Amino acid sequence: MAAEQKILLVDDDQNFLDVYRETLRKLPGEPAVQTANTGARALAILEAEPFHLLIVDLNMPKMDGLQVLSVARRKFPNLPLVVWTGMTDEHFRLRAYALGVDQYWQKPSNPQDIESFRLSMDSLLNRQVNGGFRGVQSKSLVDLIQLECQSLSSSVIKISNGRLDARIWIHSGQLIDAEAQQLQGEEAFREVFSWKGGNFEILPPEPERPRAIFTSYQGLLLETLQALDESKAGEATATASAGSAEETANLTTMTSLAAMSRFEGVEFALACAPEKPSCSWGLERPEPMQQWLRQVRQGFSSLGEQLKVGDLRQLSCKDQRHFITITPTGDGELCVGFQNKLSADKIRETLKTILAKWGS
Repeated sequence: MAAEQKILLVDDDQNFLDVYRETLRKLPGEPAVQTANTGARALAILEAEPFHLLIVDLNMPKMDGLQVLSVARRKFPNLPLVVWTGMTDEHFRLRAYALGVDQYWQKPSNPQDIESFRLSMDSLLNRQVNGGFRGVQSKSLVDLIQLECQSLSSSVIKISNGRLDARIWIHSGQLIDAEAQQLQGEEAFREVFSWKGGNFEILPPEPERPRAIFTSYQGLLLETLQALDESKAGEATATASAGSAEETANLTTMTSLAAMSRFEGVEFALACAPEKPSCSWGLERPEPMQQWLRQVRQGFSSLGEQLKVGDLRQLSCKDQRHFITITPTGDGELCVGFQNKLSADKIRETLKTILAKWGS
């Protein structure tokens, strides 16, 4: 008989605890759900008995959710971790991902979101090890490495798959070394991605580790994934040819967007066309950006008509973390997000190269 599944739910809001304790109890496996209204209480419960899933709010007094996650990841490396929060600051999302959380949720506010949350929690409880690398919101090891580097973290990522074992070293957001199966550096990095799946855990950084990888993490990830996909290229082309013209165009667009990881300082890209699904790279949730992009495009197009200054050729804007450019293309817009630290000249030259390649 299988052991009873157990969930620990942590939040300082008793109303949420009461509601979602009952919601999670109604999952198909009928798990046992315990609650804690402080971080200290949660850690004490985890020490006392094993759990299959930990769900934590971020905004709690004294010991906040990030502190709880940090301790839980270190002491219980195989325990799936989920964030649910009312906080919308992307900085907290990156910090949580850097700790190795499995999923990050805004607290559900409607029946559809609640049902999605329930289905996702049920999937986590019943996840199979060989279904891929255990990690960030059902994503791959690629996402974890990107998040560690983008948040300028220092850590060692340990990956295991049965008897196979590997490590990837990151220092201040730079990928510096990898080791797997008596291989080192870029060769070891590529070896890890040839595995079909596995588990990872975040280990403390090793600042004295000598650097053996000098390629940017974006470039190395792209080269590695392209090499692994070469054997599948023929199948993908045949499938696209047999499908619709729209499927072929989407495949081409996704390939072009992924190639942007080669450019220094490019953090995300979004291709948006009227009446078509958007394609993106580097965005965890492209829908809000797509909606904002269309509103901006419509607003400035309308303004251009009123002022009789012609069509919009390019638009640039800046927030605390990104310099964003919007450029009309043949059938829509291309939005590219650069790191703020890049100079204006560097952004201008990089964008010129991207647009030249995009149109070719």
